[in-house]
Amino acid sequence: MSRTRVAVAGATGYAGEELVRILRQHPFVTLSALAGSAKRDQPLPVADVLPRFAGLVDLPVVPLDPVQLAQSADLIFLALPHGVSMDVVPILLEKGRKVVDLGGDFRLKDPALFEKWYGRPHTQSALLTRSVYGMPELAKQTLASATFVANPGCYATAIALAAAPALASGIADPSLIQADGKSGLTGAGRKAEAHLTFSEIDENMWAYRVGRHQHTPEVIQTLAPLCKGKTPRLAFVPHVVPLKRGMLATVFLKLQKPISGGDLEGLYRDFYRDAPFVRVRGLDKWPQVQDVHMTNFCDIGLTVDAESATAIVVSAIDNLGKGAAGQAVQNMNLMLGFPENAGLL
Repeated sequence: MSRTRVAVAGATGYAGEELVRILRQHPFVTLSALAGSAKRDQPLPVADVLPRFAGLVDLPVVPLDPVQLAQSADLIFLALPHGVSMDVVPILLEKGRKVVDLGGDFRLKDPALFEKWYGRPHTQSALLTRSVYGMPELAKQTLASATFVANPGCYATAIALAAAPALASGIADPSLIQADGKSGLTGAGRKAEAHLTFSEIDENMWAYRVGRHQHTPEVIQTLAPLCKGKTPRLAFVPHVVPLKRGMLATVFLKLQKPISGGDLEGLYRDFYRDAPFVRVRGLDKWPQVQDVHMTNFCDIGLTVDAESATAIVVSAIDNLGKGAAGQAVQNMNLMLGFPENAGLL
């Protein structure tokens, strides 16, 4: 069986580096090219940029050139800053290549929503209908025939997977979804800013983009098909915590009908029975970020607060794994007909 050639653009960022780590050991693909960002103008040995791969990956990190990427690979991962993929994706698709985009450019189907939440106009709105939103647990059949996948955001993944079974069953009120999210520092990307330094984050945490985080409309768009014609509404507060990687989301769902804790657990286990990367830990069994460190798993714990008629669901993911690179490889596996867990266990 011939191996599929894959390339990573944005290989020097945290998500790009994680893609390289996973793909170099994948049984069915060959890592054929690495590109940096548009700012990089000279090739560099990968060991000079990412020393962990010295002697393991024999590829240079070259300047970002979509035409060269299309020539060097059959499928390209884009781990680029928001706004950059809009210039790259059309060229790759025109050359007949498959694409998994880890950025936010093609996640939202409404270009007006993109402009509102990302603060810039969408220049490739015609391609929004072509992209498949790649949350495998909710779109596995669609991914099997996809050529262009928009990889979900990390918070969107953690919140949507925590809420989906309760909303799909009709036991929760979609008009009142509340979520508290906490993420490690790698979620902010590899950049030099004062508030991201060790001295600022150590022994500290803070809320940010309260009520205006760009993953909010993504969660709403993802959950809407499960809500039986009702419009989901989400109140979401994200936080930065002193971790390198890891994410914990606590989701509060107002119950529309009484349910026991045992029945809620059964509902979640049934919903995810064919989802190899969702582990329902069970009633009052709470996941920790250490449990999913450097994996593609989403671990879920839950309970029913009878006094407030609320289902409380806690999900834990690795923001660079299931929240980025791991899920991107999971999507690639489904696109190319590989076993869903190939290279991820």
